[in-house]
Amino acid sequence: MTLLRTEPIGSIPRPAYLQQAMTAFARKDITKAELDRLTDQAIQETIAAFEETGSPVITDGEQSKPSFATYPIAGLDGLLPNGVVIPFADGHTRQLPVISKGPFRYAHSADTFLKRAQKFTNRPIKQAVIAVSAISLLYPQSGIEGYSQEAFVADLINEAEREIRNCFLADAYTVQIDFTEARLAIKLDPSKQLLKAFIDLNNQVLNRFSPADQARIGVHSCPGGDHDSTHSADISYDELLPYLFDLNAGNFYLEYAAEANKPGVLSAIKRSLKPNQRVFLGVTNVLDSRVETAQEISELILEAAQILPANQLGTTDDCGFSPFADDVSTARDIAFAKIKARIEGTALAEKKLQ
Repeated sequence: MTLLRTEPIGSIPRPAYLQQAMTAFARKDITKAELDRLTDQAIQETIAAFEETGSPVITDGEQSKPSFATYPIAGLDGLLPNGVVIPFADGHTRQLPVISKGPFRYAHSADTFLKRAQKFTNRPIKQAVIAVSAISLLYPQSGIEGYSQEAFVADLINEAEREIRNCFLADAYTVQIDFTEARLAIKLDPSKQLLKAFIDLNNQVLNRFSPADQARIGVHSCPGGDHDSTHSADISYDELLPYLFDLNAGNFYLEYAAEANKPGVLSAIKRSLKPNQRVFLGVTNVLDSRVETAQEISELILEAAQILPANQLGTTDDCGFSPFADDVSTARDIAFAKIKARIEGTALAEKKLQ
């Protein structure tokens, strides 16, 4: 029986031909059919590369997502481009849109990505979905006449529940909720009222699932990873983890390799981790092009196992390698080399722990 589970976060850098095709399609230079053909090619190549790493669980690399955050609303009618601005440490920003009318419905559900990937593999596939806390930011501060924020949140929670259930119906191995705005929430509001509101929103979705389903749902949190920069790495895990582990999920995927104070992180996790939860520590730094060795990763895991129960420990990557489609800061071969090192390093550590 496997002691140390290991899973990827999700995104893999898109190949150049897919980047070019996405740009060409946006300019209406190629047809949707041509874009779909090249997207399928990229998904198939990505899955094959995942399989070559020996990864027991794979993803589609999010090849067809415009971003991990905005895929449900891509092409949605009535979006306006003046939403929340997210600043990154290197000076670049990302801006969310806002909706202008209701009722709110997802334009794209994550189970469609899962079903598309299943055409190319028999391996277990995990599926990432965006947290409702992130999508809640799409409601404009000025409000919408005839469509209250309360009505929007009710619609949003229903959509998120439906999306996760559809992923399970489509045989997702696990469902990962991307909650990368958790640390950012503390940066924006040190009183933690925003974080608490986000936790409550996400639990309203999670509480609709049975304990058995919750055990197959995970939450990913990191300080953001975009163009080799972050939005909230200066926020300590001590500030976040007591709240994060109050989410009613069984698995938590945490950025760790890039953390400077690793003993402090492990202590914070130990204080907050509940008996029915497993923590997957990031053991590859996705913002550093250097490929970690399997031995380095093994030692990192063994150090963690001195503090955390091994039966509640797993490994992952710090973040997705390309959460936004236009992020080409990491080469595909580097991403897969890091994933292979994680697989091998986890196996080395597991032998020593048994």
